[in-house]
Amino acid sequence: MTADIWTGLLPVLLGLIGQPGPVTPAVSRMVMSEGVVWRVPVVARPPARTIKWVERKGPRCIAAATIRRALLTDPEQVDFVLSDRTRVRARFNGDCAALDFYGGLYLRPQDGFLCAKRDAVHSRMGATCAIAKLKLLEPRPMR
Repeated sequence: MTADIWTGLLPVLLGLIGQPGPVTPAVSRMVMSEGVVWRVPVVARPPARTIKWVERKGPRCIAAATIRRALLTDPEQVDFVLSDRTRVRARFNGDCAALDFYGGLYLRPQDGFLCAKRDAVHSRMGATCAIAKLKLLEPRPMR
């Protein structure tokens, strides 16, 4: 190959090296006539690891602005990953199946806080699940 061809391909090759990996969707905030709605991307359950998440007494409310993503870990709960990398588990009332949340979920906090026994999680498929409890999750190594 001639030098002209290599100099023409060099920018293309350098551009391929600098490409970032897959981009995960971010939490987005939409202001509507009925108030503020938070759209939270849902990540499928990660493969089994050597970490066990132990539930502890959780807060009554969490700031919606600190939620970075949601993980579906069980049919009746959703885990929120916060900006400081802590996890908070939202347990639902009754027969609410979290499986409807694979397409993403929406939050409508009244005052910027997502609270147990007050707020609900809405799926993109139309389901609504009231939050019964929020539990703080602590990582423990599995033996």
